[in-house]
Amino acid sequence: MITQRRPLGATDIQLSPIGLGCWQFSEGKGLIGGFWEALPRDDVREILRVSMEEGLNWFDTAEAYGRGASERGLSRALLELEVEPGEVVVATKWFPFMRTARNLGRTIGDRRRNLSPYAIDLHQVHSPISLASVKSQMNTMADLVESGAVRTVGVSNFPEGMMRRAHAALGARGHPLVANQVHYSLLRRNIERNGVMEAAKELGITIIAYSPLAQGVLSGKYHDDPESIQNSSGPRKRMPAFRTKGLEKSRPLVAALREIGERHKATPAQVALNWLCNFHGDTVAAIPGARNVEQARWNATALDFVLNGEELERIDRVSWSVA
Repeated sequence: MITQRRPLGATDIQLSPIGLGCWQFSEGKGLIGGFWEALPRDDVREILRVSMEEGLNWFDTAEAYGRGASERGLSRALLELEVEPGEVVVATKWFPFMRTARNLGRTIGDRRRNLSPYAIDLHQVHSPISLASVKSQMNTMADLVESGAVRTVGVSNFPEGMMRRAHAALGARGHPLVANQVHYSLLRRNIERNGVMEAAKELGITIIAYSPLAQGVLSGKYHDDPESIQNSSGPRKRMPAFRTKGLEKSRPLVAALREIGERHKATPAQVALNWLCNFHGDTVAAIPGARNVEQARWNATALDFVLNGEELERIDRVSWSVA
């Protein structure tokens, strides 16, 4: 069970180091939501129940996840579980593609209605690709904070320069940039090369790691049974990491995770999550998804053991050899 809490950026909001990514609650709707098959509503509720029982206290969703279906599914399940507003932290994202900053103000009502009665604790710009400048987006976000529509502001997939500009623009309005949500795992460590991680530490910005298990590659199940990927929904089966060459490349890392996990009675995926949440101190929080109760419980118990210095360094070393 997770008992640790760490601050969200330069705020007093306290997060469990592992949250729950809610992309899979998209009900199979839309181009992005169609990545996953629809989950029964009872399954969504049970995934949330188990996650909270095991100490997770925050959930990340987005407008683009099923055109709001994930947001609605999240709030509906929390209501069914009789979770009071304020008991959990809710993050969502505005999709900026082919939009201007004005659209942020026009669509915030949809975000709030979908998530009602739960507040938007963290509102993020989902992508760096937009018709609007970073400054105009951050000024509109600052307006939303000052009006009480959202509590804090983050970005997603922003490179170092854009992240710094967002931080400066919000700072000029007296608000912090609290998070940058990025694709980060032991198989994808670009942010440690391109300045994003270094800048986040310098500026006190939380890195929220999505796809922290590389869409399941780091679980080792596809190395054990390569044919099983063909039974998966969505485009994963066509991604290079799931093909024979990709699985062979990552096999040494999964083997190291499995060996270390055996010492701690943990799975390779749990070791991977543990490393991600601890190697950089309090900077990184991870949001693995879960499509069933078992996955939710495994995610939430990934911090029940302590990796020693030698184990952390070994994982780091093997990871760099394949990332």
